[in-house]
Amino acid sequence: MPIPDYQGFMLPLLKFIADDKEHNIRDVVAGLSDELGLSETERLQMLPSGQQAVVPNRIGWSRTYLKKAGLLSSPRRGFVQISDVGKEVLKENPIKIDYHFLKRFPSFLEFVQPSVADGDESPAATEVEDTQTPDEVLESSYQSLRDALADDLLEQVKSCSPAFFERLVVDLLVAMGYGGSLADAGQAIGKTGDGGIDGIIKEDKLGLDVICIQAKRWEGTVGRPVVQAFTGSMEGVRARKGVLLTTGSFSKDAVEYVERIERKIVLIDGKRLAELMIDYNIGVTTNRTYLIKKPDSDYFAEDEA
Repeated sequence: MPIPDYQGFMLPLLKFIADDKEHNIRDVVAGLSDELGLSETERLQMLPSGQQAVVPNRIGWSRTYLKKAGLLSSPRRGFVQISDVGKEVLKENPIKIDYHFLKRFPSFLEFVQPSVADGDESPAATEVEDTQTPDEVLESSYQSLRDALADDLLEQVKSCSPAFFERLVVDLLVAMGYGGSLADAGQAIGKTGDGGIDGIIKEDKLGLDVICIQAKRWEGTVGRPVVQAFTGSMEGVRARKGVLLTTGSFSKDAVEYVERIERKIVLIDGKRLAELMIDYNIGVTTNRTYLIKKPDSDYFAEDEA
């Protein structure tokens, strides 16, 4: 049989993990390939880039969408498990599960149609319309890959140890041009002993100013009291600038508070943290590169003299 597209793998994947156990994704790929009767040639078929096989790539995207809809979870790295929502879906005995089926779940809609300012909604980055040009399709696909990568990064950051998280923050700040050197920043983070500050680093290599750092792996929403405590601790070291990082999010009150005070406080939530890690190559590596070329008009310009 032909290899199913990523939507065609959704229902078989959910049924495969319906026993409520944790399943290694490699075993899932092999098991689904057996159940669907895929030949050895089909299992070895590669994407045009030659960097990844088609079957695990499509099953991977099927898993991503099912996870965004809440039908399955990732209990630990490299494993999947059906959720209570997924069990209820299987009780409906659906003929198929696809992109449009998943749009009934608010968490999936939030993923493919993220809200923007003033309550407007932007077109889904993962929903490509037939009217889009190849350039627009490429841009949409790139954003989808980036969003999925950011989600994966944030999950791994949340599972790392406090010491590793502090080191990650040091690497990121130095890559962004702050903290002086890795050695300087590494000695500063986690050494203050102040309940509201994790470290004080140089703003630049010359040390013309200092920046207070607070970096915690909060799961929920960070409210105004935490931000106020951080600001108060800065007073003790006469610092005017600070960066407060969290793997969670900030409340509206917290955001509005830093906009009103005299000190310059930058709030970096989990989503922004993951995006900065991607932008500054912290914890990521290049998978493959595509070069988009166009005709060189200068080359084809003939002398008219």
